[in-house]
Amino acid sequence: MKIDTWVWYVVFAGLSWGTYVPLIFYGGSELGGKSGSRMLAVLCVGVAYFVIAIILPLVLFVTGKEEWPDVRSTGLVFSGLAGIAGVMGALCVIFASKAAISAAKDAGLNPAAYRIYIAPLIFCMAPVINTLVSLVWHPQPGNPWHFGFENLPGWKLVLGIVFVAAGAFLVLLSKEEAEQPAAKPAPVSAQSS
Repeated sequence: MKIDTWVWYVVFAGLSWGTYVPLIFYGGSELGGKSGSRMLAVLCVGVAYFVIAIILPLVLFVTGKEEWPDVRSTGLVFSGLAGIAGVMGALCVIFASKAAISAAKDAGLNPAAYRIYIAPLIFCMAPVINTLVSLVWHPQPGNPWHFGFENLPGWKLVLGIVFVAAGAFLVLLSKEEAEQPAAKPAPVSAQSS
């Protein structure tokens, strides 16, 4: 069975994003726990973005390994908007982990108690939003605002979205159960002989 190249990129993206929340949660926690520790985590993420997303492409273009593309303003604007969305998502994950630690401490729980809920909620919501936007937004070259219902999916995709929504509900339900105080065992009554 031949697997298309794009599927491998999807797998690697899933692995990258799937490990992002635990990595940033731990990394931010190891930066001292002071108010500035999350901003230092943001700085570390920014340095990684800079090296991988700025230095590497520039080196590839300058050395001729990649050909300079035709530059169009709509391409620059929408690629920039995608970058903003990516960075805002990364920032929100970092601050979600900080807020989760505070909320867990306020609830009298282990500071890492809510860490496990961050990624499932993000990654339940993101594909649903992506799918809904992709259902109606069909940009064409020179016409980025082309909307309509084209190439509607079959029932399996719709069912998949329902399952994702059910998954998000179950994650939130699980969080609520984790917040309930543990039931104390019933006292053992002494029996007389």
